[in-house]
Amino acid sequence: MHLPISDKIELNILHQNSHQAEKNKIKFNNYKLLCLNIMSSPGAGKTRLLEITLEDLSKKFQSAVLEGDMTTNLDAARLEKLNIPVVPITTGRACHLDANMVSGGLKILEQKINPDFLDLLLVENVGNLVCPAEFEIGEHFKVALLSITEGEDKPLKYPIMFREADLILITKVDLLPHLNFDINELKLNIASTNPKAEVIEISSVTRTGFDLWQKWISKKIQKFKSKQIR
Repeated sequence: MHLPISDKIELNILHQNSHQAEKNKIKFNNYKLLCLNIMSSPGAGKTRLLEITLEDLSKKFQSAVLEGDMTTNLDAARLEKLNIPVVPITTGRACHLDANMVSGGLKILEQKINPDFLDLLLVENVGNLVCPAEFEIGEHFKVALLSITEGEDKPLKYPIMFREADLILITKVDLLPHLNFDINELKLNIASTNPKAEVIEISSVTRTGFDLWQKWISKKIQKFKSKQIR
């Protein structure tokens, strides 16, 4: 069987990316640094989620962020106000971070702080529901955000993102009383796409679900430190 040239190129790109992703994960493991890949469409609430999360977790864990964006450092500037190490990664026309970009970001992070002193690396991927899920970066877990303003059908229309996610955060649930939205239908669609994914309802306005989200992170860090996760 002969693949079209375009398919061969795509497979080669993904293979090369996977090879670099493995190198990244080895580095994260050597540093005992848990890495989470945070993915969503634009405007689902990734940066606000990180602002609250990093502020709340700062008493327990040392964290850093690789902040992906296509053209600006606006989100990185927001997170830098929390006085944590932040490395902005601008991708230009690319609609996702890849393993080489993350490797480069890690090298810059190493110049800012010794990663041995860190517990958690949060990678905010570029806002997109397709590409980020296809490119491994060496992360230990993928976290997908889906805001209720996007509709119940997104897991069916963009299955790769939600199939790859270990945890799905349903965001902006404070808007439920004001929208014609069936959250149970959304959960059924998530389950049909990825029955193993954990799901948490969350709101950055009311802080609903943040206790569960932060407990999830804390549990993963503790398991990682005890070498139950690699």
